[in-house]
Amino acid sequence: MQSKSRTRQWVEICAAALLLTMTSVHAGQALSRADVRRQAQALTALGKALFFDPSLSASGMMACSSCHDPNHAFAPTNDRAVQLGGGDLHQPGLRAVPSLKYLQAVPPFTEHFFESEDEADESVDNGPTGGLTWDGRVDRGWEQARIPLLSDFEMGNKSEAEVARHVLAAGYGEAITDIAGPKDISDPAIVFRTAVKALEVFQQDYRTFYPYSSKYDAVLAGKAKLTAQEARGLDLFNAPDKGNCASCHVSQRGNDGTPPQFTDYGLIAIGVPRNRDIPANKDPAFYDLGLCGPLRTDFSAHEDYCGLFRTPTLRNVALRKTFFHNGDVHSLRDAVRFYVERETHPERWYPRKPDGSVDKYDDLPEAAKANINTDPPFDRKTGDQPALSPAEIDDVVAFLGTLTDGYEPSE
Repeated sequence: MQSKSRTRQWVEICAAALLLTMTSVHAGQALSRADVRRQAQALTALGKALFFDPSLSASGMMACSSCHDPNHAFAPTNDRAVQLGGGDLHQPGLRAVPSLKYLQAVPPFTEHFFESEDEADESVDNGPTGGLTWDGRVDRGWEQARIPLLSDFEMGNKSEAEVARHVLAAGYGEAITDIAGPKDISDPAIVFRTAVKALEVFQQDYRTFYPYSSKYDAVLAGKAKLTAQEARGLDLFNAPDKGNCASCHVSQRGNDGTPPQFTDYGLIAIGVPRNRDIPANKDPAFYDLGLCGPLRTDFSAHEDYCGLFRTPTLRNVALRKTFFHNGDVHSLRDAVRFYVERETHPERWYPRKPDGSVDKYDDLPEAAKANINTDPPFDRKTGDQPALSPAEIDDVVAFLGTLTDGYEPSE
């Protein structure tokens, strides 16, 4: 067990070393193992300090941790559908803030992901897959870190140079110099680049961001057992004719023995109801279409991508207070219930039109409704029995509770 931990730590350090080519004074030169370790540790320490420092924002009151709290799996502490930010802390976002945990294995975004469940037949095109955001528009941690720093409804900085000024004013000049070199401290572009690289390296700390320390991990390791209800929930979670959750939220170890990530990283349209608490949605002409806009623009003309959002991991999902990309659902039980009632009882989820009919998939324009996923349990019809009974929903929720990190097996 200790050797595996050391191996994982060394992989982390080597990955950090690759990042140093953009920031290190030693770029272009061979680095010794001691140099790699020292600089990785320096970047991690700087990244951690920056992550919790509100002075990096335009308001001086919003840190990365303001929306990504470590006690809530690096997700929000509150139940707001979207968070408030900007220079005055009153600018609303467009989407629910996701967790930053378990992003280390997310593949780069691709339109055409070829992989089968048995890793033998790679002829199946799984479609748009990967990327670190709800719409998959960035692939690297430093790119993801850049987004909130420069967003007018998040940390509110107007430019990279403004961020660099905040970093130096907060007293990180010595750390930047140690990593990037004394000549580069006067270059705002290098200061900014070093800062976002440091945030990326900090988020590669497996002990913090991907510890695999849930009860389910302990069960897989033979150190714990599921309760009867949790075991029923796992069976229902996996069963194709019941929850069928594992078709997207993979619950089995990989063929190489890696722990399950509880996501296939795919982008999918599931037709979550429109959240009228999001200020942007007050405009009936506005739609958040995920992969085809508005925050991502390179696929804006790709109509069959409209409404697709990346499938998040379910690890630590029981800690969340809002669910789905628009935060319309506020309990885990209701999130599970939506999956099994979307088609059987749509009137419970969508408003009615003036003629009295149910306005299904009301958060999408008409053309995009053709993209809605209809795999089980979405394959049923109005009036059918849901794939899960109320008691079975409770069982699935009980199982999902076993995916929360920090479990300590009893002796």
